[in-house]
Formats: sequence, C-alpha cells, structure tokens
Amino acid sequence: MAILTKKGILERVAKKEIGFSPNLDSFQLQDHAVDLRLGFTFLIPKIWHITARGRESLDILNFDKVNADYFEIIELEQGQYFDLLPNEYVLVSTLESIKVPNDIMAILYPRSSTNRKGLSLDLTGIIDSGYEGQLTLPIRNNTSSQIVRLYPGERLCQIVFEELTEPVAPRKSKYHKRDIIEGIKKERALESRLIFKGDIRKLKAEHAVK
Repeated sequence: MAILTKKGILERVAKKEIGFSPNLDSFQLQDHAVDLRLGFTFLIPKIWHITARGRESLDILNFDKVNADYFEIIELEQGQYFDLLPNEYVLVSTLESIKVPNDIMAILYPRSSTNRKGLSLDLTGIIDSGYEGQLTLPIRNNTSSQIVRLYPGERLCQIVFEELTEPVAPRKSKYHKRDIIEGIKKERALESRLIFKGDIRKLKAEHAVK
C-alpha cells in the first residue's frame, strides 16, 4: 500500500473520487494527511433510565448497545462551545462528511495538539473503502481536574489515505451516507446474539470464511 501525499489527495479530490463536504480549506491540507474539524453534534452517554421494573443502569460499553436511547444528544449552534468535564467520555461528530473510493482505505489519527490538551480519541481506526458520511469520534478528557473547552470547527484529528493493491467491494456500515444521529439506531446483530448466548461454536461454524 502507498500513502497519498498532498498532490495525490488533491488529484483524487479533483476527480471527485475523494470527497469532503464542506470543502477543505487551506488550514486542513497537510503534506500527507488532511485535518478534520469538530462538528456540532455531541452525544453524552446516559448512565440510567426508568423502566417498568424501576431505575436500571445503562451499560453503553456493551458493543451491541450503541443506539440513541443510550445518549443525550446535543446539537450546538454557531458560536456555542462544549465543556468536556474531567474524565468525561462523549461521542462527537466531524464537521465534514467524507467520501472514500473503493481502491483506498483511510486511517484516522488524533492531532498531537489534541493529545497535548489531555484528550484522547479512544477508538480511532480504519475508515472502510467506499464509505460516505460523517465520522463519529469517541473522545475523553483524561485530566483529573481540568475542563477542556471544545469549539465546533477546531481541527481535532487527521485522516491518512492509503491506496489498496486492488479495489474491494464496499461494505456498507450503519453510518453510510447518514449523520451520526441516524446511524446510532437500535441494532442487535446476529453476531451479538450468538456471543451473548455463549454459542461461539455456532458462530464459527455458520459464519466461517469460505
């Protein structure tokens, strides 16, 4: 695989193979990466809710429970900011929706300036070939006593594009061509059900790679 430089990124953008909406500005383009800006949507995990049985805790760390019922959704207006409290964990949106062609994968990294503030982007990683849409970033304030003020529009992370040895068939995720609120709807996948039952043998037998 080869990493795209600024020239290669711009060539792909000009061909509409790589896309950013809104369009990139001069501050974002680096020699071999693109900085992405923080969006206006913040999702704060809820820790409990009321059911017919009473007050129950919400375990959002369980991987099949990433849905809107488990978050308080905040949409900031222009000029507003978000104070991230010490040790607080939230999900945030990127300002940009991106488009990745099927012969490229992308990797997301925190900016060094983000880390220096005491923040971590805990689950950044691969952006699949063929993906189109906003990105959802899990962000945590790692300090024990300092509030970190976040401003929509500030550069938060960077994306690196790598060319694949051959194109792949895109795998559509639940966030594909959706904003992050649409993406976090209830879903309990077959994989999840089998894991919760402890039926790993069935999972491996019925879903073996051919």
